[in-house]
Amino acid sequence: MKAYVFPGQGAQFTGMGKDLYENSPLAKELFERANEILGFRITDIMFEGTAEELKETKVTQPAVFLHSVILAKTLEDFNPEMVAGHSLGEFSALVANGALSFEDGLKLVSQRALAMQKACEITPSTMAAVLGLADNVVEEVCAAIDGVVVAANYNCPGQLVISGEFKAVELACEKMKEAGAKRALLLPVGGAFHSPMMEPAREELAAAIEATTFSTPICPVYQNVTANAVSDAAEIKKNLIIQLTAPVKWTQSVQQMIADGATLFTEVGPGKVLTGLIGKINKEAATANA
Repeated sequence: MKAYVFPGQGAQFTGMGKDLYENSPLAKELFERANEILGFRITDIMFEGTAEELKETKVTQPAVFLHSVILAKTLEDFNPEMVAGHSLGEFSALVANGALSFEDGLKLVSQRALAMQKACEITPSTMAAVLGLADNVVEEVCAAIDGVVVAANYNCPGQLVISGEFKAVELACEKMKEAGAKRALLLPVGGAFHSPMMEPAREELAAAIEATTFSTPICPVYQNVTANAVSDAAEIKKNLIIQLTAPVKWTQSVQQMIADGATLFTEVGPGKVLTGLIGKINKEAATANA
């Protein structure tokens, strides 16, 4: 079975999507429509902007989404039998499987980015990568810290990202090293994504998601929150709302997709982060990049 996976924030690079724009009339049309919807020429920043400009949350999330979705729409034999996306990538996956229209997906991603940016400004918060510890040890260390710090991204065995209040995350990093972590280092992010610190953003995005029409998809999406196959539009909506404050169960999603018959994982979008993680989750898994 063909599985298509879509990357999240952090996969962006200067020049992303330029080849698509120049070589595909459909891609050019979709990029120009995106410029109109967003109210600024995101293509200028994607194609010619600096890494700093691309790193702005209001730019990064729509940019990665657009690269992924437009690439999927220009692929010749794009017939997904299952899809999944990492964090932001879940929105790309939902456009790819027909649950969301291109326009609605872009509007939601833009609103999500702005809501997350606002939430980041309320309290100093951050994320950190923890390497070389078992999931349960990471969870136990977080639970013992005074303050908000939680496991946020289950990326692959031995690679978790924690998220929360700045001081709590810093203290957790020290405790992780004491517990035997190879590394525990703060990430250059704007705030504590996929943690309770994103509650204000979740509330804001919930209203936008509720007001958006979701269709029955052509194939199931393995959602971050449950790591299970979902095809029901109402359930997809519910899980998407929870996603901002809940962990990304990427390891569990990939394992479930393999158990359900995935034979080839194709990463659609900038970078090769997900194919790398999938190789670490299951060495036998076949991967490709669109």
